[in-house]
Amino acid sequence: MVQIIAGKMGKGKTKFLLEKANVAVKECKGSLVYLDKNTKNMHELDNKVRLINVYDYPIRSYNAFIGFLCGIISQDYDLEYVFLDSFLKLAHLEGQDISAALIELEQLGQQYGVTIILSISMDAQDLPEHAQSKVIVSL
Repeated sequence: MVQIIAGKMGKGKTKFLLEKANVAVKECKGSLVYLDKNTKNMHELDNKVRLINVYDYPIRSYNAFIGFLCGIISQDYDLEYVFLDSFLKLAHLEGQDISAALIELEQLGQQYGVTIILSISMDAQDLPEHAQSKVIVSL
């Protein structure tokens, strides 16, 4: 399953995503990871949340990002949630059509039983039509 937190930059998406991760880690039976472009939010996350700074790795394309994400999913059979902050930056999709990427994430989530929650710096109405039903918060 994919859930989207949408809104322009500076509207509070990261704060909402952090809160959602901290609630999820207390309720889930498995594990969760939080992918970000830095570690500045490390102290705002519960210590049971695994924070991964994606920029620490040589990921330079969307395909490399998906490979990286699949590696994370494959190494942890108990993984329940993946939180992706600044999804468009992490996945190298800024200014591109994200329709296929969202479909691919949905398929990954369904296949491996992982809920993928992402923040996207776009207004909800600017998302692809099939993605608008996945928006849980529009800021």
